[in-house]
Order: sequence, then C-alpha cells, then structure tokens
Amino acid sequence: MAEFIKSRKGTLIAVILPRKLETKGVTFFTPPDFSQQVGLLCHEKGAEVKPHVHKIVHRKVAITQEVLHVKKGKIAVYLYDENRTLVATRILKSGDTILLANAGHGIKVLEDSLMLEVKQGPYAGVDDKEYIEKRKKHK
Repeated sequence: MAEFIKSRKGTLIAVILPRKLETKGVTFFTPPDFSQQVGLLCHEKGAEVKPHVHKIVHRKVAITQEVLHVKKGKIAVYLYDENRTLVATRILKSGDTILLANAGHGIKVLEDSLMLEVKQGPYAGVDDKEYIEKRKKHK
C-alpha cells in the first residue's frame, strides 16, 4: 500500500511506493494539480499503449518535486514540514520509490546505494535550494 506523509497542516510532503506495491491497471498516487505525476502502470501481456506524443502545454512550476527510486542499497529519508521541523523519517531499500512533494527533505546513505532521481527542469543551480539547519541530529 502507498504511504502518504502529511504535515500537521495537512500538506502532502511525500508519497512512498514500496517495492512490493502492485496495482491493477493504471493508478496514479498524486493529485492532478501536482507538477510531478507518479503512478504505476500494470498491464497484462499483449496490452498496448497507442503511439502518441504529448502536446506542447505551457505550465507554471512553482516548486520542484523530486522522485527518487532506490535501485540498490538502503537510505534514510528525513522529511520536514513548512516550518522546517522534522516530521518523519523513513528507511527506503532497493526497489522503493518516493515522491518528495512539498517542504523539505534530507537523506543519509545507510548502505552503498544507487538511486534514480527525476525532477523538473531546468535546474536553477544555487537559486534552487535553501538549506535547513538540523534541529535534531540525524542518526
């Protein structure tokens, strides 16, 4: 089952898709207004997706949302709310995926890891991040 982590104010901070999660058909776990859409596509043998292109649609992206897929290894993900307060810590292992939707996050690599990251571009360099001072020491 997918896990939805929210702040005390109800803001969706992260969505975790564990490696053993399975669905039927096409299931998206993100609200339609999110700039990053994450879903699972489960098709039976022989199914086809019609060839297509995506139309040019101008969108305004106000916040960078990231998807991390742990291909190998083990990481701890620290999730912060709008006030930069630590809300939750989750351990992700090979095959797990997380959407970092809103607020803040930090990562500690617990084992040698290989992760795939997907986020919107173009990357804004130093203007893209604001660092959070740790209020609680990460273990």
